[in-house]
Amino acid sequence: MRNHTTITFTLLGLTEDLQLQVLLFIFLLTNYMLSVTGNLTIITLTLVDPHLKTPMYFFLQNFSFPEISFTTACVPRFLYSISTGDRTITYNACAIQLFFTDLFGANEFFLLATMSYDRYVAICKPLHYMTIMSNQVCKTMVICCWMASFMIILPPLSLGFNLEPCESNVIDHFGCDASPILKISCSDTLIEHMVIACAVMTFINTLVCVVLSYIYIMKTILKFPSVQERKKAFPTCSSHMIVVSITYGSCIFIYVKPSAKEDVEINKGVSVLISSISPMLNPFIYTLRNKQVKQSFNDSLKKIAFLSKK
Repeated sequence: MRNHTTITFTLLGLTEDLQLQVLLFIFLLTNYMLSVTGNLTIITLTLVDPHLKTPMYFFLQNFSFPEISFTTACVPRFLYSISTGDRTITYNACAIQLFFTDLFGANEFFLLATMSYDRYVAICKPLHYMTIMSNQVCKTMVICCWMASFMIILPPLSLGFNLEPCESNVIDHFGCDASPILKISCSDTLIEHMVIACAVMTFINTLVCVVLSYIYIMKTILKFPSVQERKKAFPTCSSHMIVVSITYGSCIFIYVKPSAKEDVEINKGVSVLISSISPMLNPFIYTLRNKQVKQSFNDSLKKIAFLSKK
């Protein structure tokens, strides 16, 4: 077995066209800046505004952190490769990137399931909402999400860190992702099956929680006697439902493979969506569709403007 510190990989990226690389660099940099700014804004607002001290905004705050972390683990390294032309990455750097992208990615799925349960309690059990979703319960649920993320990624990663490339060190991707790494590794079927099993387990279990929560939510909303009550209930879930659709929909799309030839290109394209566009859209979805967040944001801008005039 070779010393892992001597192993380097070459990342193929998305395109060899220089003009497309420039456009891609501008596109990714803009999305990354908007993503970080938007999610940091949500974290700041939920920390300083007393009106946003409810369980829903607590989970939104905790969802924004892995959003920033996930896109930071993927995008800056790719921007560096485009700007410098250096596509090499060391084994250790690749392993670190893979660990953090898997950790933050898995954490987002568990948090989305937790947020759907929060919406279920808020609509189906409104009188007991603050009792069920107490501060201690919310903190415990977030800790459990992180623990579940660690537990689900550690078995395949602990085995995968001992893998070595067989003939080629070229990773057909713009970052260190499990699927292209396994394709060039001397791996046995156990590791591949474990990776698939852990991914499917995370996806299915969290999706079942989300679907069940919204089935009960829809049943409850449809029982409301007035149309006004229904209109009032839907917006509290609509932002979360859009984010869930984007996150789960993009992951489902990866496994809808028209042909083996197009498989890699589709995966890379969807990976750009997941790592760059989705984290950028989420804060805007929550902000634009939420009156309390918009009001808090406007109030903060007014305070900043007032203080700057002094």
